[in-house]
Amino acid sequence: MWPKRNGAEFFCKLAELSRGALELVLPPTCGACGTRTDPTAVLCPACDGWLERIAPRACQLCQETAPQTGSGLCAGCETSDSPLTACVAAIRFEAGGAEWIHRFKYPRKGLRGLDPASASVVGAMLCEAAARAPGPQPDLVVPVPLHPRRLRLRGFNPSAQIARSLARKFEIPFDPVALRRTRDTPSQTGLDRRERRSNVRGAFRSRRGLQPPERIWLVDDVVTTTSTLAEAAIALRTAGASTVIGLCAARALLDGPSMSR
Repeated sequence: MWPKRNGAEFFCKLAELSRGALELVLPPTCGACGTRTDPTAVLCPACDGWLERIAPRACQLCQETAPQTGSGLCAGCETSDSPLTACVAAIRFEAGGAEWIHRFKYPRKGLRGLDPASASVVGAMLCEAAARAPGPQPDLVVPVPLHPRRLRLRGFNPSAQIARSLARKFEIPFDPVALRRTRDTPSQTGLDRRERRSNVRGAFRSRRGLQPPERIWLVDDVVTTTSTLAEAAIALRTAGASTVIGLCAARALLDGPSMSR
């Protein structure tokens, strides 16, 4: 008997199981072009080259400016009051990176939506970001939640899916319900920095009785201005966390294609 779960969530799980089964009997291939590749890589070198990496020495918060001191932050971020200790992504949300994110976030319906390659690529980018995160490994991984209404419509939470895989890979406890979204906020697309901040202000609450550890990785798939992550971080810090590091697969420029929350 088929399990009772939302359709998209079920097909995402089926895709994950299918990928694992195929890896046992087939040689590793590039998720984009299908050529043979290194077993530890999800893309061949040529296809990986289409992803624009964020500079390793970029500011650990804004990811735009190189730090001038040993703090890891640029001068502007050093004096900011962000609740995020850092916000690290692996690639720019442009060209090839944007295509992979879109495939992952908006799978086609039914069996056509079985797209293990997109989940593998986005998950690999998140792990790459985690490897760049400052400080010791955290005590908990928490995804940015969707509002219940939006979760019902979409069928799965992309951030929770890649956060779960990240936690499993790094062997860190995972709590998908540490946060809840109290308002179904409108899309952030097309809003400037001030409007984005206002749009999500107070939109998150920690689970009642939550006693979070000191260090947390807060996971989202794409980030633009950090407004959403910052509001979620406020909820976690209010509950007792002292260090919240945002981790994302990709980071969008304000003048580039944006689907971040």
